[in-house]
Amino acid sequence: MVSTFVGSDRGFEKGAGNATQFRYPSDVAVDSSGNVYVADFDNHRIRKITPAARIEDRKVSTFAGSTAGYKDATGNTARFNYPSDVAVDSEGNVYVADHVNHRIRKITPAGMVSTIAGTGAAAFANGAGNATQFNFPYGVAVDSSGNVYVADAFNHRIRKITPAEMVSTLVGTMEGYKDATGTTARFNYPSGVAVDSSGNVYVADHVNHRIRKITPQGW
Repeated sequence: MVSTFVGSDRGFEKGAGNATQFRYPSDVAVDSSGNVYVADFDNHRIRKITPAARIEDRKVSTFAGSTAGYKDATGNTARFNYPSDVAVDSEGNVYVADHVNHRIRKITPAGMVSTIAGTGAAAFANGAGNATQFNFPYGVAVDSSGNVYVADAFNHRIRKITPAEMVSTLVGTMEGYKDATGTTARFNYPSGVAVDSSGNVYVADHVNHRIRKITPQGW
């Protein structure tokens, strides 16, 4: 049974239920309290929907973001540039694939936005936090240990960010298709990631038209 949870037409409007508006929302995530977070792509915002049984009681607010740009700050003073995906950890922190900023951002439950990885250059580099580089990251997921997985679309790789903000390549190398281990595997613009309770990572391998699985051992 499909129903409209919230939203009406393309635009930007806060409020309740079907009086609210989004502009090309690209992903959602749900926390342990049932709050829904939305990557509102063309509005450059992360929106929050509070749970309620009736659509008219579901409140939509801006959790973080305002106009297109880049700024680490709190709430609607922060800026994103086409955020494409969101994931929520067990403590209520929200992770964002900030697509056109080529960065991975973190929002605390209080709405404080920080950059956990990426310089902003569309390139490739592993290492520590803001010395690293991504190329149009599209998807994010977080496991029970706080590791963040990134579908680094234009780098054709799945990246891993530890809670200490160290970035490595979990799997992938150059564009193509190959089932293999670690950096000998190949993807073609991976766009989405999810992780299960056993630590297996699932990938929407966009241009290869396949769903791939990565074990915790990297194969």
